[in-house]
Amino acid sequence: MRNRRGFVQAAILHLLKEESMHGYQIMKELEERSNGVYSASAGTIYPALQELLDQNLIVLDTGSDKKIYSLNENGRKRLEEAPKCEKGDFWVEWKERMIWKNSKESKQLRVAIERWEKELRKAMKQTRGNPEGVLELITFIDEMTDCLKKNSDKKEESS
Repeated sequence: MRNRRGFVQAAILHLLKEESMHGYQIMKELEERSNGVYSASAGTIYPALQELLDQNLIVLDTGSDKKIYSLNENGRKRLEEAPKCEKGDFWVEWKERMIWKNSKESKQLRVAIERWEKELRKAMKQTRGNPEGVLELITFIDEMTDCLKKNSDKKEESS
């Protein structure tokens, strides 16, 4: 779960770099920045905000009727140290990622991965107490990993 929230946390830091906001403003702004493709939920945003508070990257002002979140110096440093986006603009990458995440192809890929993970867990369970089976499974996984790496390397070369 944390890994999934990582990109949302980065987006929140980028928003708070521009101005302090309350949670609902953050949700609406993220939706707007994705042209409506991403609809942030309280169940995603508030845990992400809590993690950012726990990491001392933002501060919370409870002095008004709404809780206002602001970027602190640690948060600014985190943004400066963060790897730069490939296209140079965080929000371009944000929008592209949200469009991809909601695409038919991405959903099909997630279903295929879930099926693969289920079969992998079953294969792992079947190898308990079977050292030869474990080695066969490791070999299979290594071969699949190498195949994926070769495929992605080819695509990088042709780009």
